[in-house]
Amino acid sequence: MKFPIALRLFCTVLLTCMLVAACGLWMVQTRLEQGFAGYVTEVELSRLDAMVNRLQGVYSARHDWSAIPPAARTNWLPSQFMRMLIDSGGIPPDEPAAAGLPWPVKPKPFSPPPIPMPMDRLALHVRASLLDADGHYLSGAQTTADDPRRALRVDGKVVGYLVLRRQADPRDVLVQTFLREQSRELLLIGLACIALSALAAAILATQFRAPIQRLVGAARQLTEGHFDTRIASRRSDELGELAHAFDRLAGMLEQHEAMRRQWIADTSHELRTPLAVLRAQVEALQDGIRLAGPEQFAAMHRQILTLSKLVEDLNALASADVGQLVLRATLLDPWELAVAEAQASSDRFARQQLKLEWQDPAQRPLVMADADRLRQVCANLLENSLRYTHPGGSVRLSAFSGEQHWTLVVEDSAPKVPEEALPHLTERFFRVESSRSRALGGSGLGLSVCERIALAHGGGLRFGASELGGLRVEFFIDRRPS
Repeated sequence: MKFPIALRLFCTVLLTCMLVAACGLWMVQTRLEQGFAGYVTEVELSRLDAMVNRLQGVYSARHDWSAIPPAARTNWLPSQFMRMLIDSGGIPPDEPAAAGLPWPVKPKPFSPPPIPMPMDRLALHVRASLLDADGHYLSGAQTTADDPRRALRVDGKVVGYLVLRRQADPRDVLVQTFLREQSRELLLIGLACIALSALAAAILATQFRAPIQRLVGAARQLTEGHFDTRIASRRSDELGELAHAFDRLAGMLEQHEAMRRQWIADTSHELRTPLAVLRAQVEALQDGIRLAGPEQFAAMHRQILTLSKLVEDLNALASADVGQLVLRATLLDPWELAVAEAQASSDRFARQQLKLEWQDPAQRPLVMADADRLRQVCANLLENSLRYTHPGGSVRLSAFSGEQHWTLVVEDSAPKVPEEALPHLTERFFRVESSRSRALGGSGLGLSVCERIALAHGGGLRFGASELGGLRVEFFIDRRPS
């Protein structure tokens, strides 16, 4: 079964809020019960103020507890409660039984001022106990050491304790009624919290679901070939970053698709030209327009070489793109290979009225490199200068070494390559149409192949303006043995 991320997020947030609300309400309920029980105890203890004053007066009259008759010790304290209620008007003097109190003992000469006290609804008279200063039982109910007590003081000295036995269940009917009302209120609060949590979870899930749906829809359009698809999200969170990354990916795919189509078009065009020339020459021989001779065979051979060179360059680029450019590295002197290639091309430069010169560098380190690939780079760079440099110009070959790279520099004279065209020189089939057009020959793949070979050797290709007035090409490779 499929569970959308929005539904999972909604359930997670809702359940979390419900759990937090339930725990909070349970803690409030528990603390309320405990607090109310303590509050009831405090109220009961406050009701003993009048009895505390009365008992302190009894002790002050004799400076001891001899006023408690031994025969009526148990009932003496309840009778004092009853007398105090009668004195305060809490019950009529002739209705002690109605209050559930025993008959009072004979009044003592000492009679403290009456303190108003309501009917003993809390049953204090059957729960109170009187202890002496040492904690020994004197009168009243049996209590424990954990029960709350009030100290009896006379002249600043503790003379006894009035102890109040706790209720068997402190949550009596009054407490239960109060807590029942509070539980109803807490239940309503809990339901309100759940409703608000559900609303918040739904809003949060919607905020996540909408951009994710846009991403999914855009991804489907991208898989269908619509590379112009964009999300253009204005969010500043992680989903916004994901949308921006998606737009960049879509832009790159669109660019690569355009490059692929251009690659196919350029490749077919480059193959079409020599094939058309070969076809025309062969058809001319077949029709008898031309006679087979050395010149015709040489022309056809040149076209075949052009096709072979184009296919080799395409194969080298394809191998480099998939990481399968084979290198047979050996320890060699790269400058020696460059000079040898220049000497082999000197006659061609002379025929084009170009001056080719070089000077041995101060350092000639040995590097690990593929000799055949380096020869291919030198041939391509020299061929590039040979094709495009104006007659009467010059081409200069030099080299230098750094801590990390060995660099071969090829410079030529006019024409100059526009600065805005320099970053595009390694693009496949790129030509500077103003002065280095297709009419001068070449497939437009030589510099691309040189760059791939340089990258395979841990280096690269750089372009700039030459001091001679033309193009400066720097081919550098890693000089450290690997």
